[in-house]
Amino acid sequence: MQPFNPWAWRDPAALAGGYDQTGPDDVPRQRTGGGDDLVDAPGPGTPVDLTGYRVEATDGRIGAIDEASEEADARYLVVDTGPWIFGKQVLLPAGTVARVDHLERVVHVDRTRAQVKASPAFDPDDFARADYRERVGTYYSDSYRQG
Repeated sequence: MQPFNPWAWRDPAALAGGYDQTGPDDVPRQRTGGGDDLVDAPGPGTPVDLTGYRVEATDGRIGAIDEASEEADARYLVVDTGPWIFGKQVLLPAGTVARVDHLERVVHVDRTRAQVKASPAFDPDDFARADYRERVGTYYSDSYRQG
């Protein structure tokens, strides 16, 4: 088993599909809320912009994605928590993503709301600093072991 890397996607395939296993007689799953003006889920290998997707912790909603990075050694999501944490933005390393539901436009992370709330504050000016990224990475690595 690979050690946990908070800055890498645990399942890169989840970004471009994440489809359920189906058989020839299965009826395709329909998105809830209906409406033909919504975008369909991308096919495998299709680049995906997660901006605007809702983010769900293991115990409830966190917020919505403001920014998603694909930097080689620092993949992450910036989540606007809205009124939940008084408009605070949090940084979620890609390794916290458990799965992505493209039909519903939801990213599920494997942390609780309390773990996300207790995370180091996101500061876009600090993100370029190695010590800040190390602090955030260590926090999520430790919570992964405890989780």
